[in-house]
Amino acid sequence: MKSKLELRGGRVVVNAADAVLLISAMFCKTGCTRGTARQVAEHLADASLCGVESHGLMRTLQYAEQFESGYLDPAAIPIVRANARGALEVDGRGGIGIPAMQLAYDSAVERARENGICALGVRDAGHTGRHGAFADTAAAEGFLSICIGGGNRHKWPQAAPHGGIKGMLPTNPWCVGTPGGDRGPVVLDFATSQVAGGWIYAARSAGALLPEGSVIDRDGNPTRDPEDYFKGGAILPSGGHKGYALALVAELIGEAMLGPAVTECNWLLIVLDATQFRSAGPLQSAAEEVLSELRNCPPAPGFEQVEIPGERECIHREKSAGTIAVPEATWEQIRALAERLGAD
Repeated sequence: MKSKLELRGGRVVVNAADAVLLISAMFCKTGCTRGTARQVAEHLADASLCGVESHGLMRTLQYAEQFESGYLDPAAIPIVRANARGALEVDGRGGIGIPAMQLAYDSAVERARENGICALGVRDAGHTGRHGAFADTAAAEGFLSICIGGGNRHKWPQAAPHGGIKGMLPTNPWCVGTPGGDRGPVVLDFATSQVAGGWIYAARSAGALLPEGSVIDRDGNPTRDPEDYFKGGAILPSGGHKGYALALVAELIGEAMLGPAVTECNWLLIVLDATQFRSAGPLQSAAEEVLSELRNCPPAPGFEQVEIPGERECIHREKSAGTIAVPEATWEQIRALAERLGAD
């Protein structure tokens, strides 16, 4: 599998369905409802099947620790409500963010189907998982979605601003999904930093090295050792000033517009019914014309082909045939945690 990590050890092949059963049982032991435990476990397994290790099975360790420490309420059930100004919000109620984000996309799609467009906020939720999964589903139903996360920089000072050496901002992700061509939706899902914070934790748990140019130590020196980040280092912004600018705008949206962030960041989700402008058939044909031209661009040295955002994950899932190649060290930690929780 393609990975941003340079492993010092090997990988173990795990059946995804077996992993879901094990991790569901683990989350139930920490106090999650069966529904939440299953939903989160399936989401993590799917992220790993798509090759997105930063948001895959290794997050089990983080979530379990947050449930056990009381940082997250494992029994929380998110709700949709109108705030004091009449705007829609999903309240995660201090629980894990994956059910909250799923509720947000489902609610926004439902309202956009009726009204053409919907905007809502998501607040007081823990880690919200791989947003590309939610955007892909919405786009397959004919909806353009834009999701922007920001806020809580004092609790999560992960990324340095362009020109600085100190972590000052969260990784403040952006996700855009749109109906695509013959191969399905086009999905952008990226942190505004060089790597998502999850890759730092993934490298640490796997005993791996990070990509060149992604992290600096506390003195601003380049490093590939994830421990340097935890000792006061920072993640660099993606694309220098461009990633920094996107992160800053997200922080203003998440904190200044949506209000003080608790738990993790706040989210603004906008969903638009794309068929308001063009019916599904002509839209798909026009999109495929654009995408096929780009796929046929001659590849640069070191590249096999030009890729379309979102397609690599779908191809990886298909080729994985229901199995996940997990770093041995990470899987050993998950198994040890399962045994301690009595879920093994």
